Amino acid sequence: MELAEAKQKFIEAWGKLGSEWGINRTMAQVHALLLISPEALTTEEIMEALSISRGNANMNLRDLIGWGLVEKQHKAGERKEYFFADKDTWNIARQVAKERKKRELDPVLRVLDELSKVKGDEKDIEYKTFNKSVTDINKLAKNVDKTLETMLKAEENWFWGSIFKIFK
Repeated sequence: MELAEAKQKFIEAWGKLGSEWGINRTMAQVHALLLISPEALTTEEIMEALSISRGNANMNLRDLIGWGLVEKQHKAGERKEYFFADKDTWNIARQVAKERKKRELDPVLRVLDELSKVKGDEKDIEYKTFNKSVTDINKLAKNVDKTLETMLKAEENWFWGSIFKIFK
């Protein structure tokens, strides 16, 4: 496989993976392009490489900046904006985890905390079933939250070393 074909395959695969993260395919493809580009790219270069419109490129770049996955750069003497992605996979994983936690887990934790305070008759089977389910899910969600917090604060070697100790 030639490099050009491999790059295209990576961009397509990252796009598919991105949709699993909860972001749209084009946004992930823009990220993939910036990941494999040795230099920061302009909007026009991104548009050309991915065959997307200016509006699509601008919207996805803005979203990637919002996710903390891409940075905007300016070069002295030029009016164009350049975009660059952090290429450290640990930083990427932590940033995605941080954003997904903020957007998905934190709101669920707030609802589960509220639902776990519902009062009822301990003898009522519907209340007992509801309370047990909510309590168990809340406990699991809080453990996931603690694990994510540990990941977000940890250095890569320590985190993976700790995880692998669990499975030995």
